[in-house]
Amino acid sequence: MDSSEIRKRFLKFFEERGHAVIPSSSLVPEHDPTVLFTTAGMQPLIPYLLGEKHPQGNRLVNVQKCVRTQDIDEVGDKTHDTFFEMLGNWSLGDYFKKDAIKWSYEFLTDKKEGLGLDPDRLYITCFEGNNDAPKDNVSAEIWASLGIPENRIYFLGAKDNWWSPGDNGPCGPDTEMFYDITENGLGVLTKEEFIKADKDQNIVEIWNDVFMEYQKKDGKVIGKLKQQNVDTGAGLERLAMVMQVKDNIFDTDLFSPVMSLIKSKSTSYEERSARIVADHVRTSIFMIDDGVVPSNTDRGYILRRLIRRSIMESKHLGVGEKIFSEIISTYSGNYKTVYSSVSQNLIRIQEVLDKESEQFVKTLTGAIKKLWTEYFYDASKNESEKMNAEVLFHFFTTEGFPPDLTLEEYRRYRIEKKLYPLNGKEVSFLMKVFNEKMGKHQETSRAGAEQKFKGGLMDHSPQSIKYHTATHLLHKALREVLGNHVFQKGSNITPDRLRFDFSFERKMTDEEKKKVEDLVNTKIKEAILVTYEDLPLEEAEKKGAIGLFEEKYGDKVRVYKIGDFSLEFCGGPHVKNTSELGEFKISKEEAVSAGVRRIKAVLEISHDII
Repeated sequence: MDSSEIRKRFLKFFEERGHAVIPSSSLVPEHDPTVLFTTAGMQPLIPYLLGEKHPQGNRLVNVQKCVRTQDIDEVGDKTHDTFFEMLGNWSLGDYFKKDAIKWSYEFLTDKKEGLGLDPDRLYITCFEGNNDAPKDNVSAEIWASLGIPENRIYFLGAKDNWWSPGDNGPCGPDTEMFYDITENGLGVLTKEEFIKADKDQNIVEIWNDVFMEYQKKDGKVIGKLKQQNVDTGAGLERLAMVMQVKDNIFDTDLFSPVMSLIKSKSTSYEERSARIVADHVRTSIFMIDDGVVPSNTDRGYILRRLIRRSIMESKHLGVGEKIFSEIISTYSGNYKTVYSSVSQNLIRIQEVLDKESEQFVKTLTGAIKKLWTEYFYDASKNESEKMNAEVLFHFFTTEGFPPDLTLEEYRRYRIEKKLYPLNGKEVSFLMKVFNEKMGKHQETSRAGAEQKFKGGLMDHSPQSIKYHTATHLLHKALREVLGNHVFQKGSNITPDRLRFDFSFERKMTDEEKKKVEDLVNTKIKEAILVTYEDLPLEEAEKKGAIGLFEEKYGDKVRVYKIGDFSLEFCGGPHVKNTSELGEFKISKEEAVSAGVRRIKAVLEISHDII
């Protein structure tokens, strides 16, 4: 069964069980500065998991584009990737454990409506309980009632079977489904054997049902939510691996055309390097398609690192970065019926990758020169330096140089200088120290990612809500002053300022900026009521509602209205009246990329505004 059929079956299965199909959100979370990327299907739904009513009801299903980079160094093994598609179904205060588990099991094992997997190859884990919540016997009993033997159901701790995105927000126990991918089957396993099989990737996690009924604050569970929710997630890539009887995701139809392309062009083929290129270029395509551009900060830095790592690995393969255009074209063809924007933005995606590749190749030459003249040789002593792991770590984290490249350059240097070569023992020691440093670095990165996520909650502080409303006024003002061809391309809101990206080909004049500023402040002074209503998409569009130009919306949408001035698709929240905002001031207007401008603005307290 190919990946396209898996997607279709999943959506149809849950649609027939009363779920509304909602579109994938952007990889760049709208109005949420606390997280770099959409990392899970539930992330755009946080307000609704906390009790806000979703315009399309309390049963939802979709396929969500996601990016996770905390395990970037694991990419190249059997199951890790940085971009993936998450199949998910949600209950927002509707059904709970019984139906969620039953439907997960039915979809996985039913041959007619689902995937028809062998139930004898399934293993299940449930929460063993702690001070925050009791042992989840209920889930285990439901699994047993469906025919899963007790000796295939394992109770594990919070590290494995408690889902919490950070120190704050909704959380709860989960039950996870694993599938045996070995040729002959592993049969019944002890708990210890099960854990080892998971570590050895002989079984693979294919689905996770999270039962969100608790609330967390400052790292502590403080009580129950006002409604019981279900949040499930099944990775498409892993399901494809299982359904296509492969032992890794890169042999599935999602990657195999690109893997074959790389292999056919490579003069020094290495499986892991090919997998890294296939994964990182795919992720870069979807990031750029959703408006990310390479930079030295935040999500732009992640994109830059992915592209640079792809270039390094492509050189190891003997194909170089010139193969990227063929890879992009191949992926575009694969996804044209699912994510048509990739095909539509093909030229821009290629331009961004080409420009970044060109810059890095120049950097590469300079960095290698720097290694030879500053790190391999000590001019003050007029002698060669001994290699140390600090150099490996520094060039990996700052220049994107894999340690083996730095060591390879060091070998070349020593050969040219007719010095004794590095022996295997020295290399092993250097890599051991490097890996220890990387381990500490990754732990810090993961902790930082969790802190950045802040429980997945968008910042609903009063000041951030004001800035959110101000973006609507700004969007409309820009269209009034510059023309209706202007559309929002993205935004970022903190309690201190707003940042708004929009489509426009040139720098704004001072007069245009003044007109926009004055128009926003006029609407603030008019003290206009801010209201919303849930409407069918077609009706909202007829009324003239606007939103993110490339965003896909569900059949039913929430529309926020600021008097007769602004009408936008939006999930909220907003102030009740524009008079709450203060005085609007544009602090900066600049280019982001070709055809995209950025405005930064602040709200100041003004005694002139009612």
